[in-house]
Amino acid sequence: YKLPDLRHFLFLSFFFLLSFRLLAMADAKESVEIIAIKIEGNKRTKASIILREMDFGIGDTISIQDFKSRFEVNKLNILNTGLFTDVNVNIKNWDHEKKRITIVISVQENWYIYPLVLVELADRNFNVWWQEMDRSFKRINFGFDLYHTNLTGNKDRLKVGMLFGYKQKYEIEYQYPYLNKAQTIGFKLDAYYSRRKELAYQTIADKLAFDRAEDQFQLYRFKAGISIEYRKKIRSYHNLRLAYRQNQIAERVAEELNPDYLLEGATIQKVPSLSYQFVYDSRDVRPYPMKGNHLTGTLVKEGFELFSDRNSLVLSGRFRQLIPLHPKSSIDVLFSAKRELIRKQQAYVDYQALGYQRDFLRGYELYVIDGMDFAYTQLTLKYELFNFNFNWGIFMPFEKLKKMPVRIMMTYNNDIGFVNDTQFASKNTLGNTMLWGTGIGLDFIVYYDKIIQFQLSRNHLNEYGLFLHNKIFL
Repeated sequence: YKLPDLRHFLFLSFFFLLSFRLLAMADAKESVEIIAIKIEGNKRTKASIILREMDFGIGDTISIQDFKSRFEVNKLNILNTGLFTDVNVNIKNWDHEKKRITIVISVQENWYIYPLVLVELADRNFNVWWQEMDRSFKRINFGFDLYHTNLTGNKDRLKVGMLFGYKQKYEIEYQYPYLNKAQTIGFKLDAYYSRRKELAYQTIADKLAFDRAEDQFQLYRFKAGISIEYRKKIRSYHNLRLAYRQNQIAERVAEELNPDYLLEGATIQKVPSLSYQFVYDSRDVRPYPMKGNHLTGTLVKEGFELFSDRNSLVLSGRFRQLIPLHPKSSIDVLFSAKRELIRKQQAYVDYQALGYQRDFLRGYELYVIDGMDFAYTQLTLKYELFNFNFNWGIFMPFEKLKKMPVRIMMTYNNDIGFVNDTQFASKNTLGNTMLWGTGIGLDFIVYYDKIIQFQLSRNHLNEYGLFLHNKIFL
């Protein structure tokens, strides 16, 4: 018996391996038809709300090799509604002969009713209250917010809030996402009223100067609006909003403290507005993303011929790109800018840039930087230290909250920004100069969308500080 030639043996081996690989590839590229989608665990949420977030439906075909990636994308789409704490997408009843499958979506519904007892600081953030207001308990408001994030099972949100103490506030908000059968049009209604005896009447040395009157309210605010949202695709939104707001201040504010608070010694400001916003969102996990991008563009016209208290046209935009480096790490880059297109003097109450709400630079939490325009960028390097589930057991009476997903992230931060101050530069120094802050931090993410951040930061003034931030997505 003669042994086969080595070359023939290698050739035959290569041929069989190649044939096997081609057959495997052909099988992987094979598509199957989705003949049914079953949803389990949705005791309150309507099935149509879940199906709206999916990029495939009954009658569609899907490639076998795309199962894993497509299922993961759709799982995140459903989780990003905020209605569920856990989602699984699986295959059931795979008919190999007819190439048909049934998909089963298993969900664990979130806790939808949040009756929150509020202990709210009167100051812009915790850091200001802790370091500059001597942790005064007199500067604390008490009240409640009642949230229902899924009132009728249609992902409709209701918020009712009342606040007492240092500041008095009453608000109501209702949002219904889908009015039509195609689930593309929704609306939102909101109204807000507040009054307070203390107000920040001016910015001096890039910090708010306060005045308090014991015998009268110095600032009244009212605003109301209606928004129409159009969402044809999963990731893009269009929002058109018509609103009205009114500010009223005590005479002593206009006469003694700051005549330009509402401009030219006015005590009342009436402002109707019309705005348009476009949003594109491809982030994987919206409360704390690791990949994808997010784009927002907004154009706001305030003041029409009927009212002349304010005349403004503001264009603003935000772009965020997340670049995964590893399953546990990513680079998060944010760029944000605002431009006032009508270059007229603005009332002090409207002349806000950085340090208010979501627009701030890390390391400058104790400051506000006022201005007509601004631009800044934030770079964050994230690395996951821990990812686990904590079970509260008998200490948590609510079954849906017993299992608490926990992630702990380490971050490195680097921020750069600039504010164009055309009105009050003589009293402040941080406008019209380059701003830079850097530092490290720890982020704690629990229940998927509740975030607490501790950041040790340094700014260009060579000031160091440990700052606390929190975000709760309801």
